[in-house]
Amino acid sequence: MKATNILKIALLAMPLIISSCGTKKKAVVEQKPQTTVTTQENEFVQKVNSNAQTVRFITSKVKFTVEYGNQDIALTGNLRMKRDDVIRLQLMAFGFVEAARLEFTKDYVLIMDRINKLYLKAPYNQIDFLRNSGINFYTLQALFWDELFMPNRNTLSEDDLKKYTASLGNDDVVISLEDGKLAYSWLASEKTGIIKMANILYKDRFNGNTQLNWDYLSFTRLESNNKMFPDKSTVTLTMPKKEVKLGMTLNYINHETEWETRTNVSNKYREVTVEEILQRFMAL
Repeated sequence: MKATNILKIALLAMPLIISSCGTKKKAVVEQKPQTTVTTQENEFVQKVNSNAQTVRFITSKVKFTVEYGNQDIALTGNLRMKRDDVIRLQLMAFGFVEAARLEFTKDYVLIMDRINKLYLKAPYNQIDFLRNSGINFYTLQALFWDELFMPNRNTLSEDDLKKYTASLGNDDVVISLEDGKLAYSWLASEKTGIIKMANILYKDRFNGNTQLNWDYLSFTRLESNNKMFPDKSTVTLTMPKKEVKLGMTLNYINHETEWETRTNVSNKYREVTVEEILQRFMAL
């Protein structure tokens, strides 16, 4: 495969996966609507929520795999996250050249094509598929950090936790949340309360359903707080006519604090729109 095509896929696959988690999604396990949440269900949801991380910084080397159609690529990169502030992914070409940067803050999304000197920077409420579905920074943070989330919420209150349902009685428990056309589900261990899978669904009877599935395949115990953190994940976006799969393996997880949490975009870069980025992807 040509190097230019590899870079295009690497640059565009992650933005499409992240942005599409606000458009059209389907849950793997569909639950019948429940109007009353039992005490046992609520206690289990609280148990799952208690696994939320307390560390402020997560930094790591990352190995990426991207599968799109008959194309399969492996890349390296860096992940840097500051709790309640920023998520940054850097994709490297040839092991040492930064090809792309994705930066998610509480206020905006920044996507940079380092090779072609292009960038997108926009607040969440100016990106239709994020605004319409209530996807914000805290939703993305919860997916990366393996935690429960709720649309348009920065934190989960006691009352919020009572809105989730849980199918108790099995080794793995399905936690569900309905929000209009959107449905969210998590698969958690009954014993530990650790989330093994997160899934977001939007049903569209006219254009077909789309689902985002985030599987947490393995975990490592952080020395700083003795809690488990996912070190290997697979993110699958399934659309009516396309499927993109991204694998992420974290190596050398650390808690580095000495790095700039905001990227300044040089005036040498040309700003593009969300539509242009998606069009570039669909043209592959």
